[in-house]
This record gives sequence, structure tokens and C-alpha cells, in this order.
Amino acid sequence: MVRVKMWHTSGGKNIIIPESNERPSPEKDKTRSIPEKHGAKGNDPDKIISIKQELESLVGLHNVKKHINEIYAFMEIQKRRSREKLHTESQVLHMVFKGNPGTGKTTVARILGKLFREAGILPKGHLQEVERADLVGEYIGHTAQKTREQIKKSLGGILFIDEAYSLARGGEKDFGKEAIDTIVKGMEDHKDNLIIILAGYRDEMDRFMQTNPGLRSRFPIHITFPDYSTDELIAIADMMLQQREYRLSAGAREELVNIIESMRRLHEHNGNARLVRNLIERAMRVQAVRLVQLKEISREDLMTITRKDMAGARDAINN
Repeated sequence: MVRVKMWHTSGGKNIIIPESNERPSPEKDKTRSIPEKHGAKGNDPDKIISIKQELESLVGLHNVKKHINEIYAFMEIQKRRSREKLHTESQVLHMVFKGNPGTGKTTVARILGKLFREAGILPKGHLQEVERADLVGEYIGHTAQKTREQIKKSLGGILFIDEAYSLARGGEKDFGKEAIDTIVKGMEDHKDNLIIILAGYRDEMDRFMQTNPGLRSRFPIHITFPDYSTDELIAIADMMLQQREYRLSAGAREELVNIIESMRRLHEHNGNARLVRNLIERAMRVQAVRLVQLKEISREDLMTITRKDMAGARDAINN
């Protein structure tokens, strides 16, 4: 089981919550202090509030937010119990994020890293994003080397492995199995200084967890990221446009709704935030091509995405 080190500056010390494999004895229940390492910081209430507001500002994801708030609250209470010399329960923080592409998994992982850093759970809180190609080598021994390098880069933060199920696709002789074994060893070797998040499609991740009996116990937190509804995707589009000081005309909004719903019918894994971002960015470029040909351009023209712009974005993405 992973033992989470609670980094904070109370008295210049750090607190380690005991492992939960067995009930600690009264002696083990006592706080064990060690010198501060890796530039670990204490709680900054203002930063924590800001990060939690960033999480809450995300469109939808209500159950995801609830789950993360529960994890944070539990870890915070365990720290406070430890300061009072009360028995503490450890929490294994390695996670599995399940959901289609563009449902917010990477965004939430980044926020988690910042939250865990300011809460004193991780000393750095950075996110190291990798996929199979970053971990699996081409010959015996190469995979272990590549995987260890990625783990080293992740120390003090989060190693985020996207499409993690691909590591088990090749069977027993595939080098992906060597990557899994190296990851498991890295979790044990750096149990106080690393959180690993495995991410991918829900069904594939469920099957992947069954390929190695030890994986489920090492990754006890499973969070499902649902597809966004059409209304949520439109809200995401409005946020993206507002940040860039653009807006949709009534016709463009209708066109965007039609695109989202048609994409969802045609493709199981479309109709998500990634699609919306691509459409908005493409529509801005289509608008630019239209406007640059005009002799006079008003402020309103510069800010407005029209139905024609959105239709052009759809055609560009389809082709």
C-alpha cells in the first residue's frame, strides 16, 4: 500500500501517516517527524481556495468534483488528527481516470497536482504526461530504462499515463508488461514522493485492471468522467470565447449545436470538450480569413463568429 507523506512546515517538520495494511500499535500511532525535503511547502489557505475555485469553475463534472473534495477533506482531517496525536488512516492516492477523450481528465489531474502541493501532500505537484510510446522501448531492457526516466521526472508530482490500457495489449511477450512491472516497482520505491494516475476509456481501463491482480489494490481510487451534455458543451464554448473576447451569433450557436449533436450520433467518442475547442479555434481562423478581405471592420465584426464561420470550421475538421 502507498504511504502518503504529508508535507507541511509546522515546526519545520513533516508528518507521515502510517500505512493501513495493519492497525498501528499505539507507538506507531504517534507522529514521526522527519526533516523537510524537496522544497516542501505548508498550507496556503488563499492558494487552496483559489485552486478549489478553479476546480468548481469547470463545466459539469459534478461527481468528479465531489470525489476530489472528499479526498482533499479526508487528507486534511488526517493531518489535523495527527497533530493532535490521534490515530490516522492512510489514503492510497494512486488513481484511475475513466472516460472518453475530451472529458476533462488531464485538466482535473493538473488541478489535483496543484491542490496536493498546496495541501502539503506533494512537494512539487507538477504533472508529467506520458503515453505508451514514452514508456515502451524497442528491445529488452530499453522499456525499463525509459519508464524509470519518466518516473524520475515525475518525482514530487503526478505521473499521468494516458491510454494506460495500451500497455497490456500485446500480451505476455510485449514490452508493455515490462513497463507495468517497472511502474509498480517505482510506486514502491517512491511511495512517499509520487502519485500515478492511469487514464483511458472506461471499458478498456476496466479490462486493463483485470490483467494484473495487483493493480486494483494499488489504484483504489476510480473516478469516471462522463461525456458532456450538449448544453454543457455550449457552456464550455461560451467560456472559451469569452476568454478570447469573441462571441457566437445566434446562427453560429444553432450551427454549433447541430454539429455537436451530429458528431455524437456518428462517432461514439466525439461530442466532447476537445471537439468544441477544435471547432472554436478553427472558426476563429475562418472568421479571420473572411474579415481580412474587408476594407472596413468594426469592433463588432472582430468579436462575432457567424454561422458561416462555424460551418466553415465544421467542413475543415471533417476534411
